Amino acid sequence: MKLFGIPNCDTVKKARVWLTENGFDYEWHDFKKQGLSAEQVQQWIDAIGWEVLINKQGTTWRKLDETTKASVVDADSAIAVMIANPSVIKRPVLVTKKQTQVGFKPDMYETIMENTRLC
Repeated sequence: MKLFGIPNCDTVKKARVWLTENGFDYEWHDFKKQGLSAEQVQQWIDAIGWEVLINKQGTTWRKLDETTKASVVDADSAIAVMIANPSVIKRPVLVTKKQTQVGFKPDMYETIMENTRLC
């Protein structure tokens, strides 16, 4: 499995601690330092939708100019904004063999890991 995010995000920190404390190996991808490809973001959109990925409650979204915000109307425009402003992506993004999940809640991760073990 692979966990995408930025290291200073509190929710990402909680997810990383949970995975480690529960003995799950994962690959870490810091998308601020390592970047993201349009292809990667498209895979997430295909799995969960662009509306879920854009964090409209976050500081990065609120700091965008109104024209940029208004331009996000479909997957292609969302990808452009996410590539240019990776911090606008809701975090963390967890990708397993079976699914892609955004955000972190311990019970949600427990369910994901149980489903992963069953495969």
